[in-house]
Amino acid sequence: MGCSVQQDQREIEHEQGRTKDGVVSFRYVSGINKPGFDPLAAQTTTLVYNLYAWGSNSNGQLGLGNTTAYSSPKQVDSLTTWSNISRGLAFTIATKTDGTLWSWGQGSNGKLGLGNTTNYSSPKQVGALTGWSTVASGSTWTLAIKTDGTMWSWGQNDSGQLGLNSVTYSFSSPNQIGALTTWSNIAGGYEHSIAIKTDGTLWSWGANSFGQLGLGNTTTYRSPKQIGALTTWSKVSCGGYHVIAIKTDGTFWSWGRNVYGQLGLGNGTNYSSPKQVGALTTWSKVAAGRGFSSSIKTDGAVWAWGESTSGQLGLGNTTYYSSPKQIGALTTWSKVACSADGMLVIKTDGTLWVWGSNSFGALGLGNTTNYSSPKQVGSSTTWFFVAQGSDSSNPLAIG
Repeated sequence: MGCSVQQDQREIEHEQGRTKDGVVSFRYVSGINKPGFDPLAAQTTTLVYNLYAWGSNSNGQLGLGNTTAYSSPKQVDSLTTWSNISRGLAFTIATKTDGTLWSWGQGSNGKLGLGNTTNYSSPKQVGALTGWSTVASGSTWTLAIKTDGTMWSWGQNDSGQLGLNSVTYSFSSPNQIGALTTWSNIAGGYEHSIAIKTDGTLWSWGANSFGQLGLGNTTTYRSPKQIGALTTWSKVSCGGYHVIAIKTDGTFWSWGRNVYGQLGLGNGTNYSSPKQVGALTTWSKVAAGRGFSSSIKTDGAVWAWGESTSGQLGLGNTTYYSSPKQIGALTTWSKVACSADGMLVIKTDGTLWVWGSNSFGALGLGNTTNYSSPKQVGSSTTWFFVAQGSDSSNPLAIG
């Protein structure tokens, strides 16, 4: 499972994530690097987007030109033009502000989109085209949307997760999914994909053994299928085998595997169609981990539920919960990302906080200790986006 980040002068949000091989993070810097500066509100300020990575690096997935693991953030090259990132299993996909597409890390199954299966420990451009806008990696494949609204995919395709209506096992370069130009929001799980169109309809394809496609069955589909007839879907995130989503009315919905209570429905029953979580209409942002889920409400409070073996719920324990629980009492949380069993969250003051599994130093705290409650990463107040992927040891951040 992967995650994505999208910027312009719009709100930047994480829509999915999980990874056990590193973290990537962006940190913003204005022309005067003013603490607390909001890059999303700036209309004339020159912005610098630095990309940071840390954690496991056995396949060069940190993009640092080596295979050394790091337990604290390290800047990925000296470029300041990164705009959109997503982390899969031991690989990274990213776009720059000029619309070019880049990848690095493990190349098996052609998941880097470079036409081969070679590993690369530093960023490599995917083709020569510009116009790439949004990327979202699943565990071993990637979805991408261009500025023209077309959707593309590459990597492993054993369960039809590329949406190409093909039984070919993998594709090592981008292929367009259909001919539509109305795709707007994408997310990838372990072997399934979810997307929202500009008309607010929700679509899914790929593996479906736990009903994670939300189609009311457990049938695998190799091309996009619409979930119901509603046109009010707003945001979506994929866990390992479950999906969480928010509608335009602020209600929260979930479906798929539920063995850890990750659907938030107060039970451990799997569901193959969307089920509303409670009756609240104040949910704002979503992020799903392997066996848990999280969300930030409109009041800035962050909530989590599901599996907590590594303390990934941030509740100070390792207890599983099958319904949403607020993490502390603060209402200053702004952005959230989930790995397989960890969380990274940014506050409105630009500070970065982490908890959960810390294998290979994935929490960026300079050690490998797991934490079950929020811990601040350094003292910087210029973080504005985090992304994780299909495992738990490779975060990314912009800052």
